[in-house]
Amino acid sequence: MKDVTMGDDELLSLDRQICFSLNAASRAFGGVYRVALKELGLTYSQYLVMLVLWEDGELPVKRIGERLRLDSGTLSPLLKRLEAAGLVRRERGVEDERSVSVRLTDEGAELKARAARVPRSIAAATGLSVDEIDDLRERLARLTEALDSAVTRGLGG
Repeated sequence: MKDVTMGDDELLSLDRQICFSLNAASRAFGGVYRVALKELGLTYSQYLVMLVLWEDGELPVKRIGERLRLDSGTLSPLLKRLEAAGLVRRERGVEDERSVSVRLTDEGAELKARAARVPRSIAAATGLSVDEIDDLRERLARLTEALDSAVTRGLGG
C-alpha cells in the first residue's frame, strides 16, 4: 500500500528500504562474527549449527535445516566440514537410511565452553543494552512471521 504523504521517488530511495537496512546490518554482523569466531575455527553458519546441537542434542539433518531456515543443499556441506573438523558425526538411520542424524563429538561438546564468550562479545559490539537487544529480537521475530505469512498468502492478501 502506497503512503499518500510520500512521493514515489522518496518511497524508492535506498535509505528508505528496510531490506537494505537489514542487509547492511547483517553484513556488519558477519564482520563482527568473523572476528569473534576466528579462535573457534568456525564460520557463522557453522556456529549456528553448533548452537542448535548444543541446545537440542542429536537431531535429524531435516530438523536442523528447519531450525536454521537452511535447505539441505546449503546445510550438507556445512555438516561435512564440521564432521571433517571432528566436531560432529553424521549417521544414517538404521530403519530409514534416507534419514541422517547429527550429533556432537566430545570435541564438539567441549567447544561449547569456549563459545560462551561469543554472545557477550557480540552484545558488546552492538552498543545496545540487553533490553534493547531483546526488544529488537522480538521485533525481528514478528517481522519474520509477517513476511512469511505475506509470502504464504501471496503479498496481496
